[in-house]
Amino acid sequence: MIEALADVMLFRGIPEHIRSDNGPEFVAVELRNWLAKLGTGTLYIEPGSPWENGYCESFNGKLRDECLNGEIFYSLKEAQVVIEKWRVMSNTTRPHSALGYRPPAPAACSSLAPPNSISQPMAVM
Repeated sequence: MIEALADVMLFRGIPEHIRSDNGPEFVAVELRNWLAKLGTGTLYIEPGSPWENGYCESFNGKLRDECLNGEIFYSLKEAQVVIEKWRVMSNTTRPHSALGYRPPAPAACSSLAPPNSISQPMAVM
């Protein structure tokens, strides 16, 4: 967990707080000590209150229902490939109700574009 958070913090910066549920990976003494050394606080949602962390709970539920519950992984690499395939599908083709049943990042592919939207080549002068 610390290694993954360190990678994110290198890319995005050190946050003031990390908000999470009370799962064992987030209440571990080693993680809390590491975060304290960085000056990052921890905020925990109330036990039994998933609505306090709705976006994460919604994502976790969809990932479990649409991907993980239907798979048995025999290797880490297989899990990475299957979950990445689901992530790409979820972001580029799966409709999201909060976005008016559109995907968050539609695939930019000419085969998906309507026939009249294909751009013509520019003339070179």
